Amino acid sequence: MDLNFTKEELAFRDEVNRFIEENYDDEMRAAMARTRTGYIAKHLHIRWQKRLNEKGWLAPNWPQEYGGPGWTPVQRYIYDQTMAAAGAPIVVPFGPRMLAPVIMKFGTEAQKKKYLPDILASNTWWCQGYSEPGSGSDLASLQMKCEDKGDHFLCNGSKIWTSEAQHADMIFCLVRTAQTKKPQEGISFLLIDMKSPGVTVSPIITIDEPSAGMQEVNQVFFDDVKVPKENLVGEINQGWTCAKYLLEFERGNAYSGNLKRGLDRVRRMALAESIGGGLPLIQDPAFSARLAQAEIEIMALEMTELRILGQSRSGQNIGAASSILKTRGTELQQMVTELAADAVGYYLMPFNPLIEGANEPIIGPDYADGVAARYLNMRKVTIFAGSNEIQRNIMSKLILGL
Repeated sequence: MDLNFTKEELAFRDEVNRFIEENYDDEMRAAMARTRTGYIAKHLHIRWQKRLNEKGWLAPNWPQEYGGPGWTPVQRYIYDQTMAAAGAPIVVPFGPRMLAPVIMKFGTEAQKKKYLPDILASNTWWCQGYSEPGSGSDLASLQMKCEDKGDHFLCNGSKIWTSEAQHADMIFCLVRTAQTKKPQEGISFLLIDMKSPGVTVSPIITIDEPSAGMQEVNQVFFDDVKVPKENLVGEINQGWTCAKYLLEFERGNAYSGNLKRGLDRVRRMALAESIGGGLPLIQDPAFSARLAQAEIEIMALEMTELRILGQSRSGQNIGAASSILKTRGTELQQMVTELAADAVGYYLMPFNPLIEGANEPIIGPDYADGVAARYLNMRKVTIFAGSNEIQRNIMSKLILGL
């Protein structure tokens, strides 16, 4: 494997850096410095995504025929790593990365023409309705009822842990359209307007959220919600096929760029914090060994990402390999935030809230601000998108053949 970039690839990296310098404005930078989830104010995400779309870079994983850039695997790698190194805003994944591939593969031509351009333009904001109370890792046990009323569907039930639902225009849902012996066979994939009568969004305030202004997840209730028949994606009772396909894109993320940025932040903390005798924490043998081990594991993950990215660009389905990325990526996210928590020591305890506009002085050094919130928030990552225990079952069955 030749890991040296060509002149053309280096020129592309320079182009990405110029784009960041010209478009990543001070308001976005200030918001990103405060976030512990990757989400910032909706208008800032929209501003960033529209700038990416003008450049043709919003949807790196899309085929060119639908508006993708047609990058090589190396260009995609350079783009992801450069954006992560700059700490640039994420592209909110629900529309561009998760729903869009499902529409492309299973949607009608009318659905493609209606939804894909709006996703690219960031005109329609999506959220995901998969999990329900009692139906998380066992997703096929979901019970949100969807009845065929002739000229429309009628939906009743609820979805939970719905990220950013308070800002969404639309939600894509798995719904129960039939009671069958095999529960996966009675599920359908439905698109629902969040402004429909009977839709209620109830916030869930989690341990890392000291104010409602930072709220991320919600429970969404559906009470006799009418949904047009044309909002069904794929065949009735065949939504499980759509669901599995979508999860490949939800789980198959590139983690290494942000992990390396996070580890660099920990190193700076360890250089500033001191131990006995006035020595910096980074010279503590035990802590430096943990840093080195984290770096080795992140490098190994990065090589796996490159291999899988190359396979996907050559037309191979990412399949169960997405479970490898999800499992190792989320475990390493927790490892890095644990290192950060240990590095700041007792400055973790005040749990300074990252509240925009707050005028209380920060307790401790600036770099300690938000470490507790990020640590607490990262407890969820090995559970969402299918718990890592479930991912290991998938890998053992589909990769190892056990």
